[in-house]
Amino acid sequence: MAETQNYLKGQLLLDGGQLRGSFFQRTVVLICQHDAEGAFGLVLNRGTGSNAGDVIVGDLPESLKNSPLYVGGPVQPTALSYLHTDAFLPDANVMPNLSLGHSLDDLIELGESFSPTRKIKLFAGYAGWSAGQLEDEIRRDAWLLHPATLDLVFDNDPDRLWQRILRQKGWRYRLLAEMPEDPSLN
Repeated sequence: MAETQNYLKGQLLLDGGQLRGSFFQRTVVLICQHDAEGAFGLVLNRGTGSNAGDVIVGDLPESLKNSPLYVGGPVQPTALSYLHTDAFLPDANVMPNLSLGHSLDDLIELGESFSPTRKIKLFAGYAGWSAGQLEDEIRRDAWLLHPATLDLVFDNDPDRLWQRILRQKGWRYRLLAEMPEDPSLN
């Protein structure tokens, strides 16, 4: 009988303390796609310091121009991705009521439509893993898994997201959350 693969689409990956000195130190990554060929994710808690209107070449609607732009990952830093939610998205492709998009035209259309419950988060670049790479990193305890929620994806304080989720996971992880970024300063 074939072994059933456990894919992580819709899960969060958190630096488990093993990624010190790498791009992924203290990151929270939402896995948007995962299958036998690899995985695609977006870093939720690393801002670029710029707004979308300052960086994206295109006629963005006013509602999107002042949206913060996040570093989605180290791969293709000029590639556009975005996550969006609304009260009801029947064709959501990441998790219930959360979709991933890459088309500038579709983003502009979303920005021009009115919905008081819609949220959009914009990213430059992404995180990618080849077949088996992510699974290997998880086996080596580089990543901690945590269920994604819309509240976490669209958190109002992404700079503190990694620490906040670790504190929720219990005392063992609370110690990790409280460690200074450079342990030699401890």
